[in-house]
Amino acid sequence: MDLSVVVPAYNEAESLPELAEWIDRVCTGASIDHELIIIDDGSSDGSWDVIRRLSEGSTRIKGIRFRRNYGKAAALHTGFEAARGEVVITMDADLQDSPDEIPELVNMVRKEGYHIVSGWKKKRYDPFIKRTTSKLYNYTARKFSGIRLHDFNCGLKAYDGEVVKSIEVYGEMHRYIPMLAREAGFRKIGEKVVQHRARKYGVTKYGLDRFFKGYLDMLTISFITRFGKSPMHFFGLLGTLMFGAGFIMAAYLGIRKLVFVWNGLRAPLVTDSPWFYIALAVMIIGSFLFLTGFLAELVNRRSSDRNRYLVKDRLNMKSEGLKV
Repeated sequence: MDLSVVVPAYNEAESLPELAEWIDRVCTGASIDHELIIIDDGSSDGSWDVIRRLSEGSTRIKGIRFRRNYGKAAALHTGFEAARGEVVITMDADLQDSPDEIPELVNMVRKEGYHIVSGWKKKRYDPFIKRTTSKLYNYTARKFSGIRLHDFNCGLKAYDGEVVKSIEVYGEMHRYIPMLAREAGFRKIGEKVVQHRARKYGVTKYGLDRFFKGYLDMLTISFITRFGKSPMHFFGLLGTLMFGAGFIMAAYLGIRKLVFVWNGLRAPLVTDSPWFYIALAVMIIGSFLFLTGFLAELVNRRSSDRNRYLVKDRLNMKSEGLKV
């Protein structure tokens, strides 16, 4: 199959029929063998009834329904598992992403060799506050991640099928799929200016809280990609430095005490100095950090994921029974 289109939907019953018809018209016109996977993320407006009705009228349309609202990342992860296409395209269900972009996105992945192509809504039809916070957020994400994308949060993205099978999207990490993919070894990441359309039905499901969640998620994914396989490199180093700093402070106080005693002078009590308590606290915190890194390494080594590595090619060997 050429293409899988994955669409998370939460209370988008009004827009789904038009979206499904539009995607089918574009893909059929471009001779793209495709499937449409709609994930009902716990909708309460009858979206599942619409999806069921659409699937009965076309074998290309598939539906997955969550028991409750888990969020966009969970919907994408489930859709990626079900996708069978050589190329996977994600888009929002609110008709703000145009399916007319599909043929060019598919060509950029299949013919130009991109692992990921991210949409860039250069001209947006959003409120001023949303546009401003989005620009600030994307600027920070570019500087923090080193990936030169203008719109990390754009729902319209195209992926090589191997990419979506090689990464795990959870929590609110859908914003940082390019970072996850790069960490997995998929480094050819591009972008395309796409049309952003004004919302036709319903209301937005996002508030200002996603701005703050985005920054916290960025810190999380950055830590995981850098230290997820070797937590001791972070906690152990930080703990060692803190314990060393506290030990030096305590040693200074002790040496000063001995100097006073050696010279027959009245030595001040070590415990009278506030630096003694600072040194003690720093050494305790350093010890806890070191132990945290040590325990994290033990958990990491016992994890079943420790031997899961992405193998790109094999020569003169069978893959059956080979643990990777």
